[in-house]
Amino acid sequence: MQGTILILDGVSTNRIMLKVQLSAAWYHVVQADGLAGLAALVHRARPDLIVCAMTLPDGTALDLRAALAGDDVLAAIPIIAITPQNDRAARLRALAAGIDEVLAQPLDDVLLQARIRSLIRSRSAADDLQMQDGTSQVAGLIGLAEPATEFTAFDTLATPVHLAEIALVTDKATTGAIWRARLKGAVAHRVSGYQMGNVQALMKQPVPDAIVVEIPDNSDGTGLRLLADLTARSSTRHTAIIAVLDPGNSHLAAEALDRGAHDVLQGGFCADELALRLEAQLLRKARSDQLRDNVRDGLRAAVLDPMTGLFNRRYAFPKLSRIARHAAENGHSFAVMLADLDHFKQINDSYGHSAGDAVLVETAHRLRAALRPEDMIARIGGEEFMIVLPDVDQKAAMTAADRLCRQINATPFVVPGVRQPIGVTTSIGVVIAPPPLVLAPPSAPCSVPSSACQSGAASGGGEGADHVTATLLGQADLALYQAKNAGRNQFTLTRPAA
Repeated sequence: MQGTILILDGVSTNRIMLKVQLSAAWYHVVQADGLAGLAALVHRARPDLIVCAMTLPDGTALDLRAALAGDDVLAAIPIIAITPQNDRAARLRALAAGIDEVLAQPLDDVLLQARIRSLIRSRSAADDLQMQDGTSQVAGLIGLAEPATEFTAFDTLATPVHLAEIALVTDKATTGAIWRARLKGAVAHRVSGYQMGNVQALMKQPVPDAIVVEIPDNSDGTGLRLLADLTARSSTRHTAIIAVLDPGNSHLAAEALDRGAHDVLQGGFCADELALRLEAQLLRKARSDQLRDNVRDGLRAAVLDPMTGLFNRRYAFPKLSRIARHAAENGHSFAVMLADLDHFKQINDSYGHSAGDAVLVETAHRLRAALRPEDMIARIGGEEFMIVLPDVDQKAAMTAADRLCRQINATPFVVPGVRQPIGVTTSIGVVIAPPPLVLAPPSAPCSVPSSACQSGAASGGGEGADHVTATLLGQADLALYQAKNAGRNQFTLTRPAA
């Protein structure tokens, strides 16, 4: 089955005809003749879409929309209202009330099926984003991510809180000028015009929030190809797209929907109707954009240390495993370092934890500034940092370790609220993984005193990493403790036997 559709109509013959049409397209069909007991039915059937007669024995399609809007679980179900005749005023009232589409009898099966596909596709995409956002919020509750923020992009369906950019794409420049003038009187958004043969500017940043595309009957297919192109390009695939067609060509309207248009004006250009459909699509886009941002922020928070902005251990250990595998495949050596700030507890005890936090943040900044873009740095514990340098030999790794130490101790840390700058040093344990990667007990370490060093971490460990990662971290951790025992403010290097 493609989904579940609820048919609401007080006329049994209408319900039977619709059920035949929809069942032939492999939809599961549920029927009712009015609004009585509807809430229980909808909760039980969980339809993907509702096809509702404009007038019911005990209410209207607008009453249905209002009833569903009061229930968070049901509010997102799309509704197609069916009118007995092509009544423009009734269609505008329904669209203004939040009805997703209004179709007139006799129903064109091709257009009906395309509209159903389009609305269910949009609903499914929103549900997927909502599920991902919910996952990111759960991750925040268990410490894997920050909770997502509430959606605040729009106050109501009719009142966006920011001006949107609307692009009109027409076959002729004169048509675009007329449309633009009429639409400016119906919306408060910024409206710009483009001719069909010159839409390169649409692909540039910032892209419009909505694009309205004219698809005339005598078109050579350029408009339909543009719809498919807009939905495929990364820059415009999240833009709201509305197609405007000549009246009466329902098959062209259906093709426009299947090519990626989110909505269609099948009766030709009408500024009032386009304004209502634009507001609905801009609201949908704003909600989707917010959900995508929430998911992106949740994923980012899951792999970043919130204090320093560096990667955390959940990201760092699997990344180290990938670097090790890549090095083994390509015959390149790489370096793993564990850096720990010396006497960090004394900083917390003497100046307070806020001062210690400021030192950690500045440490992260200094370490990042001393590394290459391809190097990976993570805070894996309290004041301990893990650094991985791909494609380096022993000499380059020693030079980098010395540079990191100097980056820390060369200049005392200026901390807000602390009168005198705080001198900080770091100790670093370094292990070189040579090709081929054959890990054995470490050779005798060589301690190299330095006039500078900083970092912060807990203990290395290889939690969740493979054997190679665990072995490298264990060797780097041993080298770090040897640097500490040798007097701190230095790095100790070890090289596994090849």
